[in-house]
Amino acid sequence: MTGYAKVQSLLGDKKLNIEIKTLNSKQLDLIVKLPAAYRGRELDIRSLLARLERGKVEFLMSEENGDTAAAAFNRDLLTARFDALCQAAGPLAATAESRAQFFNTVASMPDIWNAGSDSEISDSEWDILRADIERAIDLCDQFRQHEGDVLERDFHRHVDLIEQLLGQVPGYEPERIEVAKERIRRYMADAGVKEVDANRFEQELIYYLEKLDITEEKVRLQKHIDYFRQTMATEPVCGKKLGFVAQEMGREINTTGSKANHVDIQRLVVGMKDELEKIKEQLGNVL
Repeated sequence: MTGYAKVQSLLGDKKLNIEIKTLNSKQLDLIVKLPAAYRGRELDIRSLLARLERGKVEFLMSEENGDTAAAAFNRDLLTARFDALCQAAGPLAATAESRAQFFNTVASMPDIWNAGSDSEISDSEWDILRADIERAIDLCDQFRQHEGDVLERDFHRHVDLIEQLLGQVPGYEPERIEVAKERIRRYMADAGVKEVDANRFEQELIYYLEKLDITEEKVRLQKHIDYFRQTMATEPVCGKKLGFVAQEMGREINTTGSKANHVDIQRLVVGMKDELEKIKEQLGNVL
């Protein structure tokens, strides 16, 4: 969801700089900063920015003053605020140094100084400005789309590696079963059991191996991998859904690891976890 765009808008002799910055966020969080003359259009601007759908969006608009624009200040407002501040300070305002500090404080207030007129813009000016804001949003979307394309390729690479590691698991399963059988026989020998009912032994062995069976986990993990790819390919806004799918992939990988009981399968599980964590780190960037 990281994006950036900067556009310049011309309204007669006024020149406006429009800047949009977007960062990751679970919801749409808008911060809109406008010159005083344009604050009446803030709700309209927020409505336009809703196209970005998700992320922390900072919209900044500033006005460049032309050579003919007169810098003026509201003398009456400055005097009133300075007098009120001195009156509230009481004895603290007795010294020249304190009064100078108070004056500097009041004079630095944005609404004291005004470049040109504070009257609201006309409908015709708003039409021009709205078109330029939409152009800035389009550019920001293009920036995000480029980042999304890079992330998509990265996700495919990590998912492919998880699938490759999953495909290696069946190669160790026959050995895993034999190791489990041998372990049970060794336990019985250590316990001094000399005569064993073969049928009962097989029944207990089957029950034990069923507890260690990871067939369902492998099937579900493969389905989650397929669904992850399908979601990326078919849904334009899929960040949250991909996050949920990644969680399910993690559950199946963790269960496989807890039931594996084999060092080589555990090694594959660690590799799958590593690739999945790389996916999760970047999912916050997906719209």
